Amino acid sequence: MTRRIVGIGGTVRQGSSSELLVRAVLGECEALGAATAMFDGPSLAALPMYNPEGQDRNDAERALVDAVRSADGLVIGSPGYHGSVSGVVKNAIDLLEDTRSDERCYFDGLPIGLVVSAAGWQAGGVTLAAMRGIVHAMRGWPTPLGIMINSSAQRPFAADGRIADTSVAEAVALQARQIMTFKVAA
Repeated sequence: MTRRIVGIGGTVRQGSSSELLVRAVLGECEALGAATAMFDGPSLAALPMYNPEGQDRNDAERALVDAVRSADGLVIGSPGYHGSVSGVVKNAIDLLEDTRSDERCYFDGLPIGLVVSAAGWQAGGVTLAAMRGIVHAMRGWPTPLGIMINSSAQRPFAADGRIADTSVAEAVALQARQIMTFKVAA
């Protein structure tokens, strides 16, 4: 049975480092046999602000919620903006409140890989901790390995967007394995 892994994240700039990290983890999941879907920063930025009273979701909102509903795992990536998750990523996560009444509520039982790109170690660490808190609050299981890059001190990507830093590539591969081999205890 093919596992479905959904990526959510990035910035409003196509090809941001946080988006590239999410795509890299998805690529490793694909190499391990997964089917993947990506909701990048520009597509997230096109979502309207989450409205808890909203009854009529548009096609983009329904696509994200439906993808998460059918997912076997997620990869969520964010830039570290002022020590927290970016607005576009948080808005997308807030939209997943629509799953509150589902048989599998929120992220219940799902492995969630988390990746952060920030202009400093402190911003990255605080953002990764915030993301772990969000995932726990939504009943998900963050992978043991969270990935964080410091865009001020590291240059992990080649000009074509592929990962050029071997330690980052190893972390991406390990996180993908953790997502793909996760089993919920009965």
